Amino acid sequence: MKKALIALAVLGLTGGAAVAQSSVTLFGVIDADLKYVKTGGLTMKKLDSSGLNTSRFGVRGTEDLGGGLKAGFWLESQIDADTGVAGGGGAFWGRRATVSLSGDFGEVRLGRNKTVSRLHIEDFDPSAFTGLGSVSVLYSNLGSGNGTSFGRADNLASYSLPANLGGFYGGVDVSAGEGTSTNKGQSVRLGYKQGPLHVSGAYASTSNAADSSKFKLASVGAAYDFGVVRPSLSYTESKYLSRKQKVLTASLTAPLGQGQLWGSYSQAKTSGETGFATVGTPKLFAVGYVYNLSKRTALYTTFAQLKNDGTTRFALGGAPAATANGQKSTGYDVGVRHSF
Repeated sequence: MKKALIALAVLGLTGGAAVAQSSVTLFGVIDADLKYVKTGGLTMKKLDSSGLNTSRFGVRGTEDLGGGLKAGFWLESQIDADTGVAGGGGAFWGRRATVSLSGDFGEVRLGRNKTVSRLHIEDFDPSAFTGLGSVSVLYSNLGSGNGTSFGRADNLASYSLPANLGGFYGGVDVSAGEGTSTNKGQSVRLGYKQGPLHVSGAYASTSNAADSSKFKLASVGAAYDFGVVRPSLSYTESKYLSRKQKVLTASLTAPLGQGQLWGSYSQAKTSGETGFATVGTPKLFAVGYVYNLSKRTALYTTFAQLKNDGTTRFALGGAPAATANGQKSTGYDVGVRHSF
């Protein structure tokens, strides 16, 4: 009897130690904005979601396995704050669903996640691919059906270098098609970020069973923080069959009061087959200000204008779709973002 009690006490102690070495966190962002957008002669006034950061909630956790080895998981879902719809109309955990092991060797992740090429492009867009000023609206898959090079991918296996490399970092990921029309591909990224300097480069290629021709993307970016202003420049080139797109983005961010002022200019030159729907050089200009009420709450405003050219019909995020070639898309918003 005494031995049984001792055994139960030992199990209780070890169980308590395991709990103490583990952590689970509920986190999220709620972001809503009042928005006015116009494309051609079509206008829209609305309450919208994700004007500054994507509204979302998630749960993540880690467990210390000893010897520097850690296990982790991350589940994250989009929320449309204006309607309460979960998952953004797609998969419930569509933003991220990963399990990982990390240590001195770096980190290995398995599951749905952003590709490293997408993370690279985001780092040199002051809007981080979100809201009215997002340069994402100019990126085209060139009719390939393979857009995960600048997005998220299912069936993803990724590896990231350890963080103690003197500012150097990098990662590689591979997504499996699994014998269906799901995109399969690979991307790699290498960069250096230390002090005021940040430089990065990425390469990706994708295809699927329905279209074996590869969509390829190569991108480079650089930024330098002078304290009073941070200029940033990125260049991305995509290819599919005889089609090609070149996207250039230049931006400035600067601290102002309790917030940050930013502006960006992007242009996307697409060439290739005669009559292809997005041949031309559309241009996007955006400017915004974020005022921090606290570390977790901010007010913001954005103005953006997209000028189409040639046969392009791009539109700002949340704006009515263009109905004719060369139409202009314009919008502005004011909103509030709270993180928890």
